[in-house]
Amino acid sequence: MHSSLPHAARHHWRLLARYLRPQTLRMVVLACTLSGAIAAQLFAPLITGHFIDRATAGATLDELLALALLVIGLAAARQGLAVAETYAAEHVSWEATNALRADLLAHLLKLDAGFHAAHTTGELIERTDGDVATLARFFSHLIVSVVGNGVLVLAVLGLLTILDWRIGLGLGAFVALALLAMLRIRAAATPAWAAERAATASFYGFLGDYLAGAEDVRANGAVPFVLHRCAVEMRRWLAATRRAQMMGYALVSSSQGLFALGTLAAFAVSALLFESGALTLGTVYLIVRYTEMLRQPLEQIRNEIQDLQQADASIGRIEALFAITPRIRDGAVESLPAGPLEVAFEHVNFSYAAEAIDLRLEAHSDKERAARSDSSALSAASLTDVSFAIHPGRVLGIVGRTGSGKTTLTRLLLRFYDPSKGVVRLGGVDIRTLRLAVVRQRIGLVTQDVQLFDASLRDNLALFDAVPDERLHTALDTLGMGGWVRRLPHGLDTRLGAGGIGLSAGQSQLLACARIFLRDPDVVVLDEASARLDPATERLLHTALERLLAGRTGIIIAHRLDTVALADDILVLADGRVREYGPRHALAADDGSYFAGLLRLEAGNNVPKNRGV
Repeated sequence: MHSSLPHAARHHWRLLARYLRPQTLRMVVLACTLSGAIAAQLFAPLITGHFIDRATAGATLDELLALALLVIGLAAARQGLAVAETYAAEHVSWEATNALRADLLAHLLKLDAGFHAAHTTGELIERTDGDVATLARFFSHLIVSVVGNGVLVLAVLGLLTILDWRIGLGLGAFVALALLAMLRIRAAATPAWAAERAATASFYGFLGDYLAGAEDVRANGAVPFVLHRCAVEMRRWLAATRRAQMMGYALVSSSQGLFALGTLAAFAVSALLFESGALTLGTVYLIVRYTEMLRQPLEQIRNEIQDLQQADASIGRIEALFAITPRIRDGAVESLPAGPLEVAFEHVNFSYAAEAIDLRLEAHSDKERAARSDSSALSAASLTDVSFAIHPGRVLGIVGRTGSGKTTLTRLLLRFYDPSKGVVRLGGVDIRTLRLAVVRQRIGLVTQDVQLFDASLRDNLALFDAVPDERLHTALDTLGMGGWVRRLPHGLDTRLGAGGIGLSAGQSQLLACARIFLRDPDVVVLDEASARLDPATERLLHTALERLLAGRTGIIIAHRLDTVALADDILVLADGRVREYGPRHALAADDGSYFAGLLRLEAGNNVPKNRGV
């Protein structure tokens, strides 16, 4: 225990220093208001005791009235300082926790796709917000309050010792014993609170997953299963919470019991000394009042230690999250040739199983999830010795069965993953040597699942960047969406998402194309962009895609062969290997080619034939 306390203290101090350093001035104000409140709290009983002694000695009414007004003034000042202290503490807390949330979010966005595949959205939300929320009092009160209350306890014990050394020594022993007991219980309770935070994150991860898939759950009759899983998660959460709360109750009961014994001893000694004439009535009041005053700072210290138990667990989980480093390392090269870029894969190998991330978060409780992650990775697509090149300005169509590795190629190109062997080049440069920002600035990606935000159409188009309306309208007109936008009730200010209008799959895809058009990348990747569209909407999207691909290097991934009508070359993938690669017209004209066979198969299944072939 003794070795763990300095280690925990170093962790707390490092976190405090990092997020409280920008708020030094507010912390000074907080310390001053707290010191003023402590001084008012200490002097009020002294004046009251003097009032009692002067009243029993027959002092004048004016003298007693002045003492009474002084006590009232100190009480009012203490209340005013308490309000100022609360305001400053809450301000410090929000500033620090919001900065921590922002840093955690930025860190999560830097982590690679393997990490996000292994952790649910709900779990990460709980880590980013729930764990940080438990540190609110840690940031606002913990150090200042513990130090302030510690000073108050020492001052009270000092005054009691001045009044009578026996009472001061006896109560000092009880205070030391109570603090020792609280520290021991805190050390024992920290693992219980860590388990409680882990159970909370697990529940929110489950909840986020199944709420996101609510339509599928209802449509497939899986509601009873989900409710059963919910009950299992809540029982696990309840058990962890109960263990942690019981440790907290042990902390409360031990401190209250020890303090009650100390108070009883102080009362007994005071009574004996008063009977013997060693103490005046005012001094007895002071002893009783100061003894009672010890209860409040000790209870606050106890509460801070309870918060510290939760903070220990949360800080450990937060630091474990910060300790996870992305496998995708940023390069140093910051420039690429201007204009359309060549894309080349040279003997590329990749396996999701090899990329299974080491789950260092909650490793003691996540074995089952890690096993599920590994098993799903083993069944996912892999690539073996994949080589091809797309010359600048040409468009490559990639076809193949589900699981053949088509989408994996785009993930490697955008550096969501790195190949285990081989090289991916962009503009003739190994993308591992390029800055990630450069790679993702020069490549635009459109998928079939378009993310729309609960915001205006303008913000959804510009992704919350400041883009002039003229540019937005130009992009929309170019892609054939200008008329539709002008018919909206509020034009670009029309709200999408909850409380706003909904978009069809085709409108969402066109909106995603407009986003890419605004970015003006040199390579455009279309990953099943028209997979869920009806033929009429697909033709409209094809027109937009043709304009989007003009003058750019393009990659089109598709199951439906109509989608690759815009392609110059075709790459056929099968089981993660290149089955066929060449000009689209040449492969379509070769009856023995695999691509020609796919065209015949699609035509035989009454799927509209690719008229561009």
